[in-house]
Amino acid sequence: MTLLPQSFRALVIGSSGTIGSAFMELLQNNPSCSMAIGIHRHSEYPIDYQDPSSIESSAKALALQAPFHLIINTIGLLHSPKWMPEKKLDDLNAEQLGELMKINAIGPALTIRYFSKLLDPKNSVMVNLSAKVGSIEDNRLGGWYSYRASKAALNMFIKTAAIELRRTKPNTALIALHPGTVNSALSQPFRGQQIGRPALEAASDMFNVITRLSKEDSGSFLSYSGEKLPW
Repeated sequence: MTLLPQSFRALVIGSSGTIGSAFMELLQNNPSCSMAIGIHRHSEYPIDYQDPSSIESSAKALALQAPFHLIINTIGLLHSPKWMPEKKLDDLNAEQLGELMKINAIGPALTIRYFSKLLDPKNSVMVNLSAKVGSIEDNRLGGWYSYRASKAALNMFIKTAAIELRRTKPNTALIALHPGTVNSALSQPFRGQQIGRPALEAASDMFNVITRLSKEDSGSFLSYSGEKLPW
């Protein structure tokens, strides 16, 4: 049985990004979504993973508008103006490793800690965008050390938190969701414009997966097609 009620309230974290803004458009046009709030670094209730204290303060500010039936976290980092994903061991550096861990793992983990308190205990879903390249079992090409490791760490946070939430919020599904290649700034250096698909299409694919989730799916790593991915 789906966890989203006929009239649901949604929160999109990272709503200024390509996928986040697509989710906002999708939800705002969905007649079943009675409320869709988006937050980002410059929103009314700002959240900035460079400032971990903003995660707790943003969640506390939004508590008055809780409970939410759906929370989607779209924040993630692959590259920056200073560096690109590593191709070999000799490219590894502490700054890049630390930055990707902060944005892709530590920030989302603290977001789960504080924002899971805003979920409706009756029925709710919390989605964190992960990436298939974070799968240890599926890693056949190597490279991209920091990104792979940070997404693998995120997956472990999600899996572990899902086990705890089964006890405290048994009707909640906490999942990791792979969006596939999307036309975005993140994928642009990797032929994303050629091989990716529009963000709204990607958001629609992922939302279709979300609407089919049951509480038994909590702790899963899923693709936008609904396929279960290996950890």
